[in-house]
Amino acid sequence: MNHYEELGSKPFDYAMSLVGGKWKMHILHLLSKKEILRYGELKKALGKITHKMLSTQLKELEKDGLIHRKEYPQVPPKVEYSLSEKGLSLIPIMTSLCIWGYDNMIAENDEHI
Repeated sequence: MNHYEELGSKPFDYAMSLVGGKWKMHILHLLSKKEILRYGELKKALGKITHKMLSTQLKELEKDGLIHRKEYPQVPPKVEYSLSEKGLSLIPIMTSLCIWGYDNMIAENDEHI
């Protein structure tokens, strides 16, 4: 039995606790493409997300160490978000997920031709 089998589903549960939900992966994906985004840019790019939900998701991602929040002392306030090292380590996994999605989307479209 290897180490992962001994742990059971704990590593999966931990990973999903960090990125689960409707918006976190979308936020991480956007930050992986643009590197630094302001709150308003994230809100606009995500479309239907509410202010409360975006604020909550960003706070959780920051608390879990996946993103950095940089606040500039000015009026009006300027806040920028970027991926942390821990967040950057998710990018290869997200890329694999995108490739899987692309491959299966194409395969599904081929089946319907």
